[in-house]
Amino acid sequence: MSHTIALVDDDQNILTSLSAALADEGYAVDTYADGAEALEGLGRRPADLAILDIKMPRMDGMELLTELRRRDSLPVIFLTSKDDEVDEIMGLRMGADDYIKKPFSQRLLMERIRAVLRRHEETAREGAGDEVLRRGELVLDPARHMCTWKGDEVKLTVTEFLIVESLARRPGHVKNRDQLIDAAYGEHIYVDDRTIDSHIKRLRRKFKDVDDDFAEIETLYGVGYRYRAD
Repeated sequence: MSHTIALVDDDQNILTSLSAALADEGYAVDTYADGAEALEGLGRRPADLAILDIKMPRMDGMELLTELRRRDSLPVIFLTSKDDEVDEIMGLRMGADDYIKKPFSQRLLMERIRAVLRRHEETAREGAGDEVLRRGELVLDPARHMCTWKGDEVKLTVTEFLIVESLARRPGHVKNRDQLIDAAYGEHIYVDDRTIDSHIKRLRRKFKDVDDDFAEIETLYGVGYRYRAD
């Protein structure tokens, strides 16, 4: 079955060229010229993944992502400005699954799309046969892609869910950044180490939103991260 990609960018040249490239790869593509148009369109016709430019009129990519995250965990890849580290960090903190800098190689973008979709599908497929993972007050249900802490739901992106699951499966064991990249993104996908740090900060903030005392994800400086053993 063909996946549907929502492409959101105010640059008509990018919409035209990238939608054609995506169609050549077998994807169904819905294009939107700004965030407000995309928000309305995605309400009528859901997508399997969204590619969002950040700087757009009416509603920018950050605002659109905020609205989308109130609905579900739709995988999102951000298109960020060249050398604009703030865009990358803010996008990841707000819940994007990945980002790619403009100008970008279409081949690289296609690889990132396949990787994000694969992670999303593998989580759902493998979760269908997995038991619910319980670690104290933490409950991870891969089949439903649901995370709860002390009974309250914590809405996670696919990437965030995979990071928490990787840490929680072996409490007390340290996972370095490369191991967490492999768990969340898969092998052979290059992701900067800072990306994992940004995801961890975002995760802690989400858990603290439901419990100010949350401190289960520990940092071992210069080594990596671990889920605190019971």
